[in-house]
Amino acid sequence: MAFQSHQPDSIRFFTTSLFPEELVTQAFFTRLGGVSEGIHTSLNMGLTVGDAPEKVYRNRELAFQLMGRDPRTLSDSWLVHGTETVVYQSPRSPDQKVPPQADIVLTDRAEVSLFMRYADCVPVALLDPQKGAVALAHAGWRGAVLQVARLAVEKMAAVYGSKPADLLAAIGPSISPQRYEVGPEVVEQVRAAFGPEAKELLPQFGDATHFDLWKANQLSLLRAGVRQIDLAGICTYDHAGEWYSHRAAGGKTGRFGVLLALKD
Repeated sequence: MAFQSHQPDSIRFFTTSLFPEELVTQAFFTRLGGVSEGIHTSLNMGLTVGDAPEKVYRNRELAFQLMGRDPRTLSDSWLVHGTETVVYQSPRSPDQKVPPQADIVLTDRAEVSLFMRYADCVPVALLDPQKGAVALAHAGWRGAVLQVARLAVEKMAAVYGSKPADLLAAIGPSISPQRYEVGPEVVEQVRAAFGPEAKELLPQFGDATHFDLWKANQLSLLRAGVRQIDLAGICTYDHAGEWYSHRAAGGKTGRFGVLLALKD
């Protein structure tokens, strides 16, 4: 399997070939093709990073229209690096200005467009082609330690009766282990969460310890029973001209979006 690049106009996005085209609309949007300026150039999807709201809404509108989705179907969450989950049975109302706090969102409704925003943290997308359900998760180091990828699988099983072996999983663009140096407090929590397997998640580069978020999320999915996993292997830090990277930009940047929706 592999992630593939698409650029039908100024907006560039990626998809995983693991997800059947006839079942889902998907897009891991780069930062290219929007209307935002300065540090937010150009397809910034985040409303809480100092960008003008009207530009963010326009970026979302452009992206959704490109994918053939009504922007009013956008169903997201306020990311808090936790384990809360939102099950969307209908699209989030545009009148609800502040989305619910959660780092996992899921649905089995084609009228719902799951949407999350990232800038180094790991996008984890799940599809159950048997039950007709999808999920998105957000995993920074805290999410990886909490194993939100595994929890998302368990939630799909609880809500939709999904069997982990049936699930297809995609790990999107995010910061690579080579670029993600961490301190002793993170190392301690990784060791507590993953036990003997933590050693392979904490590679040494020079004198510094790094955290392999890609492998940590793969391990969480494998622990949950998922066997079909596609890893983008695209580092947001190394390609900060194409992806927003919180660490590469010193904490001041936009957020790229990921859209996942079932087709009718």
